[in-house]
Amino acid sequence: MWRWHGIMLAIERKNAILETLQKEQRVLVSELSQAYGVTEETIRRDLDKLEKEGFVKKTYGGAVLNENTNIEMPLRIREKTNRREKQTIAKLVAAMIEDGDSIILDSSSTSLMVAQELKDRKKLTVITNSLEVLIEFSKSKGVQVISTGGLLKSSTLSLIGKNAEKTLENFYVDKAIISCKGLDIRKGATDSAEDDAEIKKSMVSCSKQLILIADSTKFGTISFAKVLDFRKGDILVTDSLPDDTWRQRLAEIGVVVVTEDL
Repeated sequence: MWRWHGIMLAIERKNAILETLQKEQRVLVSELSQAYGVTEETIRRDLDKLEKEGFVKKTYGGAVLNENTNIEMPLRIREKTNRREKQTIAKLVAAMIEDGDSIILDSSSTSLMVAQELKDRKKLTVITNSLEVLIEFSKSKGVQVISTGGLLKSSTLSLIGKNAEKTLENFYVDKAIISCKGLDIRKGATDSAEDDAEIKKSMVSCSKQLILIADSTKFGTISFAKVLDFRKGDILVTDSLPDDTWRQRLAEIGVVVVTEDL
């Protein structure tokens, strides 16, 4: 456990606790108190709030990460999780995008990294429901950016709902680049929230090709809402190859797997 020097706002401390939980799966009140220079009672109040928000489960002397499949971590936390793996995926995806392409990017932290790799392209059309992606491309002269519009989901800085889905019906793009929270051989790709899953389905339906982006921690997990089943011709981009069972099954279906090793 590292030690924090200086004054930390309550929201910053809560986010820092969540970051620690993402890495270590459990925290102790005594260690957090020393690390952040606050009383144990203050840490307990932080954990109470995080438990009410669904992120943690309190235990004797501390807390553990809530593994509930429909809990969505804040975007700022997800951006810092498995960052190296996501950057690897982003570079691989960017290499697959050609000048003149029209693409869709979802609101995932990995899609934001893809946007960062593409922002200097000379001719590209991007449709997105991500406020972060919109901002990333705001100064890109060679990228035409289209927002889906829709209802703002503050936890993910994304636009969702029927209006966003209806906007997508007006387009047909070359590639849809979407993420997921879980990948299972039988259940396919799943996400933590139904509204996120629905707009990703709309993204897939208005694209010629799907590029599914998922770091290797997603394999073998099932989240709350179904997004899609694997199909022939889909491309799965990940940071490392799945095990032999996965490789065999994906090959049988006809899914193309792209990693840094290939």
